[in-house]
Order: sequence, then C-alpha cells, then structure tokens
Amino acid sequence: MSQHAKTANGLVKGLLNSSRAFVLGTALIAGSMTMLSTTHAQAEKILRVGNDGEPQSMDPHFISTIQTSRLSDDMFLGLLTYGPDGEPVPGAAESWTVSDDGMTYTFKIRDHNWSDGVPVTADDFVAGWNRLLDPATGAEYASLLYIIEGAEAVNSGKEGAKLAATALDDRTLQVKLTAPAPYFLAQLTHQTAFPIPQHAIAKFGKDWVKPENIVVNGPYKLTEWLPNVHSKLEKNPEFYDAANVPIDEVIYYTYEDRTAMQNRFRAGELDVARDIASEQISWLRDNLADSLRIAPYAGIYYYAIRTDKDMFKDVRVRKALSMAINREAITDSVLKTGELPAYSFVPPGTGNYGEPAYISWKDLSYNEKLEEAKKLLAEAGYGPDNPLKFTLRYNTSENHKRIAIAAQNMWKQIGVQAELFNTEGKIHYADLKVGNFEVARAGWIADYNDAQNFLFLGEERTGPLNYAAFDNPRYNELMLEAEKEGDLKKRARLMKQAEAIMMEAQPYIPIYYYVSKQLVSPKIEGWINNAPDRHLTRWLDIKE
Repeated sequence: MSQHAKTANGLVKGLLNSSRAFVLGTALIAGSMTMLSTTHAQAEKILRVGNDGEPQSMDPHFISTIQTSRLSDDMFLGLLTYGPDGEPVPGAAESWTVSDDGMTYTFKIRDHNWSDGVPVTADDFVAGWNRLLDPATGAEYASLLYIIEGAEAVNSGKEGAKLAATALDDRTLQVKLTAPAPYFLAQLTHQTAFPIPQHAIAKFGKDWVKPENIVVNGPYKLTEWLPNVHSKLEKNPEFYDAANVPIDEVIYYTYEDRTAMQNRFRAGELDVARDIASEQISWLRDNLADSLRIAPYAGIYYYAIRTDKDMFKDVRVRKALSMAINREAITDSVLKTGELPAYSFVPPGTGNYGEPAYISWKDLSYNEKLEEAKKLLAEAGYGPDNPLKFTLRYNTSENHKRIAIAAQNMWKQIGVQAELFNTEGKIHYADLKVGNFEVARAGWIADYNDAQNFLFLGEERTGPLNYAAFDNPRYNELMLEAEKEGDLKKRARLMKQAEAIMMEAQPYIPIYYYVSKQLVSPKIEGWINNAPDRHLTRWLDIKE
C-alpha cells in the first residue's frame, strides 16, 4: 500500500502445518490480553495519535495509504488480523484447513456480530470480495485478489466470470486459488479481504461509512470525522473480544506537518506521533530517547516516472535521472535516521526471494554515474541548448521536501531543470492514480512479506497503482508465470528476472529502503516494534 507490510511467513507455515497452532496462538493471545485486562482501570482511556496524513475513505475498498489503513485495521476484522507483534493471527476466522495441493482453503468463521448486532456470515466475505472486483466499483486495489480463481476475469468484466469463493454455510467459507500462494494467509489481513455489512450498504448506499451509519466488525467504530482535523473511534461493544480491549477511544489527528505533530507530542497533547521530522533527529535522540522508536520497515521510497510522457519514453532519459540521484547523500546527510540506499525495488530480506535484482550500475562511483548520466542525456538529444525540464511532485512533508530539493540539485549537475510542486497527500495520490504528473514521489510498504507485492506495481494489469504506466510485455509475462509457479525457488527466479527488467527500464527510481520512525509515550503499553509497523489499538493499553 502505498505504505504497508507483513512479515508472516514463519507463522503462516506453522499455521499451515498444524491446526493445533490455531488453538495455541489464540490461547496465547487470549492469555496475554487477560493479563492486560486485569490492569484495565474503570476510568475511560483515550489514545491520541498523530497520523501523518488525512484518511482517504472509511470504506475498505477505497483505501490505498498506510495512514488510512491504520483506522480500517481498528474498525474491521479480516479472516486473519495483525497480532501484537505485527504477525498474522486468527481474526474473523477461528480456524482453517488447506488442501494437499495448497490451492483450496476452508475457513470456519467465528461466531461474532456486526456493530449493530447482525451476525457476520461467510457470505459477507464473498460479497465484499465481489464488490471489490466489480469493475463498476473502480477499486484500485482489486488486483491484489487475483490469486483467487476467477478474480481477474470478474474484475475485467468477462461475461459469465465467477469468483471461486463460496459460502458453504453461514460459518464456512471455501476459497480456491489459481496456484499455491505462500503469502495468501498473510494477505487476508489486508483491507481488500475485509467483509462488508451487506445490509448497511443496501440501506445507506455510499453513505454507509458516515459516522451515523457505519457498521463494523472490529474492535472500534467511527463516531466522528472532521476532515483534515481528526477521526474519532470508540470501542465497539459488539466486538467478540471487547472485554479484553483496554482502550475505550482512539482519536487520529491529521498532521502532514511533522514538526507541528512533534510539538503536540512534546506538549503532552499526543500519545503517539506516527512520523518525525528527520532533520531534528539529533535533538530527538538527546531529549526524547525514551519515546523515539526507529525500526526496520519493509518498504521502498521511490520516484515514479510517467513513462507515457514523450520526454520519458526514452529509457536513456529515465536511466540518467536515476544515476544522478546520490542515494547515500540522501540517507546519510539529509535523513540521518537509519534508512538504507536503494538500488532495487524489492527490499533485501523479503521472504522467499533471496537477494533482489540490483541496478547494474550500482557499484559505480557517484562521479562515474554523473558522467554516464550526462552521456545518456546527450544521446537522447538533451544538453545546454535543449535542457530536460519537468515538474517533480511530492506530498506535503518536511522530509519529502528536503529530499526533493536534494534531487533537484543533483539533477542540475547533469543539466536537468526540475520544478518542485507539492500538494496534500490526498490530492497527490489521487493525481498519481490518474497519471496527472511527470515525476512524482511515492512510497510502498509491503501488504505481505513477498516480492510479488512490490513487483506487481510494474504490471500493466495492476492499473492505477502502476503509477508509471509501465508496460513491458516480457515483464508482464514473467509475473504471470511466477503467479502460477508452485516451486518457491523457481518462482523467485522468475520474479527476479522481472525485477531485473524493471531496474534496467527505470520506470521507478528506488531511493531508499524505509525504517519506521515515530514517537511513542512511555505510558503506552503493548507497543512492539515490528517490520510491518502495525500497532492495532486493541493490543495497547495506557498506564495510569
């Protein structure tokens, strides 16, 4: 998602191997939450979170940013959900079985209700997935479910297409895949796999997500949304485990200005700030060391180049722009918070993948890169008498601005003139999805720990999330082959070949691999640093 992650392979394999693991995992979580509940005071507990972006929507089918998914994860419960450590654990599904060929999953839905008391059924999941895939819905994330048999055909509007997801009865859901997928269970934590309250949508239509109408099956329910100010969520008394949810209310305050958010945190007006102003890292380390949380994060910060624009159809131009970016200077001198220079699109350490396919010129010195970049631009027809000019867009953030200024100056060294333009995040990403840009800042956090979740952003069939409009037939072919390959080593080789094509074509300029950076008050209990950077409010508590 534009900013998501899961590192679940170890747990998922265990769950696949033994149904006893489901019971054990649930018991461990229940036990830990029972201990938390013994400290739960009678006074109302309110968590105040500084969120580094405005929510796009409260409808799970229109969400693609991590800032928005933080709210949806609190409100909705998928078949699996994120545990306290960011790993997937049983959610709306209390158990499941998998066929010997790894292609058919049968889930047992736990006995639980929507927030208005109506029972959640297996058909609510089927209906949700069909709604997501319906071309009329226009859900940009629909391709994420293509691993389910029939999903792509349904999303393409093919006549007679049917999704291979069936409610065998109210509490039994059966799903057939196109091929064994090691990431499928982890993928079910994602908002694309959430159920929908069919009765509420039938009654209210698009207005079903307004605070006065919304119906959810998760631990919290939206009660107020003031755009660009805050969103207020209160504990859902119908949640199946409400007795073990310590915090009564969580308020997400919108702050694209990281310094302003930090000031609110320092004043004691926020309990959590979900990003920091990197230029202040030294002061934060000296003065707020007990609150500063920096941890590895499965994501990539990059610039998308709109490849269908005339000036960028020439791969030499895209390659030159990428070569002129001094990644080490950005991570070491601009950010200084532990990010690593990126020379691949898939971060190192991604599950079932091994070493990514790095850019071929990765090990050249920066001066050698600059000389080669100038040569490539000259070959493409650009020079002092005909300089390359374009607009670099970024969403509002001190960090994004500082990186954009650095890139602008680096490009000047090869005779390129980049004009900077910024907008708030909601507008920025809306423009990226319709191709209203030339070069633009973007970021991607893995929805599940698998290289496919990064590389699908380069597939033609991905649609709006393929910001660069990259369309390479061989790349598309390799990704389809990888999707159908059950052998993990062969699958990794196919995807690595695809990534090598992307890195040669440079529709995306990888800049750095993320770390999560935030401020968390010492009074918050249950906050566990994790690579997905998922911290559901239901697992947290506030000290007296």
